[in-house]
Amino acid sequence: MIEEKAKKYIEMAENALSELSNPFNSNSFLNEVYKDIITMISSYISDAKYFYQKGDFENALAASSYAYGWIDEGVRLGILKVKEDYKKFTHYK
Repeated sequence: MIEEKAKKYIEMAENALSELSNPFNSNSFLNEVYKDIITMISSYISDAKYFYQKGDFENALAASSYAYGWIDEGVRLGILKVKEDYKKFTHYK
């Protein structure tokens, strides 16, 4: 069961990441913040995939959950712009 949940969360995080865009111009300080957040999300997704491939499904689930947490918070703060479906993001109002 945890294997399926880990796989689902990794897919959810990857799908959500693909729907994000940068709302800032390249000269904005917040552009750098955007890039930092995307790096953190991508790193956690990469970690989740690594753990999943090693059969460490608990850590895969944890890493993908952290990735989604970064996504949700970035959307809530307005640092990450969602291209289409805001309903996928927990903290969007």
